[in-house]
Amino acid sequence: MQPASADLREVWRVFIIFLRLGLTSFGGPIAHLGYFRSEFVERRRWLDDRSYSDLVALCQFLPGPASSQVGMAVGLGRAGWLGMFAAWAGFSLPSALALIAFAVGIAHFPEVAQSGWVQGLKVVAVVIVAQAVWGMARALCPDRVRAALAIAAALLTLALPSTIGQVAVLIIGGVLGRYFLSLSDGVAAPVRVYPLTRRGGFIALILFVVPLIGLPLWMAATGSSVATLMEGVYRSGALVFGGGHVVLPLLQASVVPSGLVSNADFVAGYGAAQAVPGPLFTFAAYLGAVAAGPLQGWVGGLVTLVVVFVPAALVLLAALPFWEAMRQRPDIQSSMAGINAAVVGILVSALYDPVWTSAILGRTEFGLALAAFGLLMIGRLPPVLVVVLSALGGELLLA
Repeated sequence: MQPASADLREVWRVFIIFLRLGLTSFGGPIAHLGYFRSEFVERRRWLDDRSYSDLVALCQFLPGPASSQVGMAVGLGRAGWLGMFAAWAGFSLPSALALIAFAVGIAHFPEVAQSGWVQGLKVVAVVIVAQAVWGMARALCPDRVRAALAIAAALLTLALPSTIGQVAVLIIGGVLGRYFLSLSDGVAAPVRVYPLTRRGGFIALILFVVPLIGLPLWMAATGSSVATLMEGVYRSGALVFGGGHVVLPLLQASVVPSGLVSNADFVAGYGAAQAVPGPLFTFAAYLGAVAAGPLQGWVGGLVTLVVVFVPAALVLLAALPFWEAMRQRPDIQSSMAGINAAVVGILVSALYDPVWTSAILGRTEFGLALAAFGLLMIGRLPPVLVVVLSALGGELLLA
């Protein structure tokens, strides 16, 4: 057994790695997954491609921010419960603290969202996603059937650009994989060990459901602004599929009509959220900081930050013990092969919209992206260095 100090060193290591990712991961959840793959599959080899892709597929099916849930699972598997918290904190705190600072009036620079260095970071996100798509396609689509399935999934996702369309594509991929894919290698899926039993999974599921019932009752009984804010934020985090951009309208419907946050403040915060890295779910921290009522400023921001992520963590913990057992079955492995091919197709469509369309605005951005791609793929420079160079290039070329 390792000494406690060794365990704490690993927790600290997880935190530092995710903190760096939280400071540099622009481009939304699909880009985040690309950064994670570069860091944990290619560079550090904490997971193999198959385990990582299966984890991504699981989190795509769960409510909540998929990239944050993948990060939590990586931290949990690497350094236990503290590792899970360290991964979440490192990845979420940079954007959350920046948005709270904006809310309390420290940041008076709305032009930051249109600055050259931010545009450079958006451009490098295109490169990171392209690298992830290429690597995952080579690993997960090794034959014509799965390559065709990935292309079909990309076309369907482009035709149906919604969360429902993505979920439908994943389901179709799983069904086709179950009946039309035969995995001939006979290699069992690598087992990921998590410090959680099935009983613990059931407890996490109960804890996930209880606030969905209790918070509305508290709000109805008291009518307090705190209860209204907590209920709206928790419900938004618990019932959203599709990531950060989908949670925004749910949060707006929860806090604007009730008068907790003005529509002008909501829109201003949304603009600021586009200029920070990390998960867009941290926008809840901004809302907690500007909301009317006793919870305001730093306290309100940190409380709502925790509340919006709690359901994502609980539903992940509820699923993991059963998931690891299920993915060992041959029929589930065939289904997962189809789902993973569909995930590649979804990533291809996301590479175009919204990653490419929001970042590549003309020849200058395309040239910067091409240079970053060469540095990353041919020059083999570390992704973090490519991110920094792209930000500097964006400031020089696009400012």
